[in-house]
Amino acid sequence: MDFRLELVTVPVSDVDRAKAFYVDKVGFNADHDHTVSPELRFVQLTPPGSACSIVLGGASGLGDMPPGSQRGLQVVVEDVRAARGHLAARGVDVTEVDETPWGHFVFFADPDGNAWSVQQIVRP
Repeated sequence: MDFRLELVTVPVSDVDRAKAFYVDKVGFNADHDHTVSPELRFVQLTPPGSACSIVLGGASGLGDMPPGSQRGLQVVVEDVRAARGHLAARGVDVTEVDETPWGHFVFFADPDGNAWSVQQIVRP
């Protein structure tokens, strides 16, 4: 039996600002943006090449986590330096590369402070 993680809520205070950040700066694909009711807006975004998407919660009426409280979100790339260059060129405040024995990482946060890491897996 497969258990595929396909959607993670990212709590935000301003859906339009968050959507612009993830789509225009980070480069996620905008999959869905539907107003279901006056209290509920469903905005689903997917990192390029990922089987898992995010849904913007909080201000959209989805989820009960406070905006900016999501930690430990991680995407994996083939080349972390290229990913860092991509993010920095698009205006994302991204750290320098952190090289560890278990991977090379850069880190960034969205406008609410939801924290992301970008990992290049290091193979021995």
